[in-house]
Amino acid sequence: MAFTALDVKNLREKTGVGMMECKKALTEADGDMDRAFEILRERGLAASEKKASRIAAEGAIIAYTDDAAKVTVLLEINSETDFVGKNEKFQEFGLNVAKTIAANKPESVEALAALTLIDSDRTVTENLNDLILVIGENLKIRRFEIIEGDVVTYIHGGGAVGVAVKFETNLADKAEFTAMGKNIAMQVAAMSPEYLSKDSISADELAKMRSITIDSSLNKPESLPKPILTAIFEKACAEKLFSDEDVAAYEENKKSPYLFNFLSKEAVATLASLAVAGKDEYINNKIFAGAVEGRIKKQIKEICLLEQTFVRSDLFDGTVAGYVAQVAKANGADIKVTDFVRLVKGEGLEKREDNFADEVASMIK
Repeated sequence: MAFTALDVKNLREKTGVGMMECKKALTEADGDMDRAFEILRERGLAASEKKASRIAAEGAIIAYTDDAAKVTVLLEINSETDFVGKNEKFQEFGLNVAKTIAANKPESVEALAALTLIDSDRTVTENLNDLILVIGENLKIRRFEIIEGDVVTYIHGGGAVGVAVKFETNLADKAEFTAMGKNIAMQVAAMSPEYLSKDSISADELAKMRSITIDSSLNKPESLPKPILTAIFEKACAEKLFSDEDVAAYEENKKSPYLFNFLSKEAVATLASLAVAGKDEYINNKIFAGAVEGRIKKQIKEICLLEQTFVRSDLFDGTVAGYVAQVAKANGADIKVTDFVRLVKGEGLEKREDNFADEVASMIK
């Protein structure tokens, strides 16, 4: 059965596959459009299997919210190269996958793969395989998060980072709430908090944080409270643990704020060893304990969203919690931040390293 250029064009528009691939499929199918369509689908599966081992750590984070159902989805789909994440067909597929997740709430990526893609009569996996043939790269649906309730999302850097922040509020339908929510989501994207608030940190995690802070302080003697540091210096000198040069440097510069610049690395290491050896004594010292608590409070302000300094100081000078309270008061509303999700594209994945010199050399062989 003969086929025309119009047939090739129609098959391309139907599948999104390149003209040459469509022409080959029609030739193999002897002009039968339906058979050519199936051939391209089979090639999509073959292409998927062939490319499966290739590194896919680029792509994009995609956000979708079903306003009526109050269901939000953050989805990561990976590709081999960064520019594919901006491809229109890639983005369209990603949005449809996110809509499928919102409608069906699958428990895993594996469960999602077997679902029928929204606005399609085929599964998510089958549509993914079709897209792999069209784009020519390995593509993978890596992970997703489902957040229900009043949620505001923010996508940074064309899909490099995706954030969803959940609230309890009676202001959800107001522009003021959306603007505030976006500012909080941007805060999460920029400052990468680990917890919502101090109350979100378990007793075990807090104890581990304190233990690490104590050990870190003891291993950096220059950060120790002056009375403790002075006692350690005197012990090192009395027990002749310093070289003569370091003893002389200490005696000459002990009142200088730059004392440690005059000591050898060996002397600093000796001080750290003495501090660690005296741990049981120092952790009961009120001055040392106070310094440790001060450092923990500083860490909490850095890793807990509501305790962080609000980055939009042009809008509010204070903590994130203070900013939320200000917006609530100004609008006579109740607003509470209850959760957040932050996804970073390719986080934890092996990155592809291109060697362009080798690539060019292989092309001219």
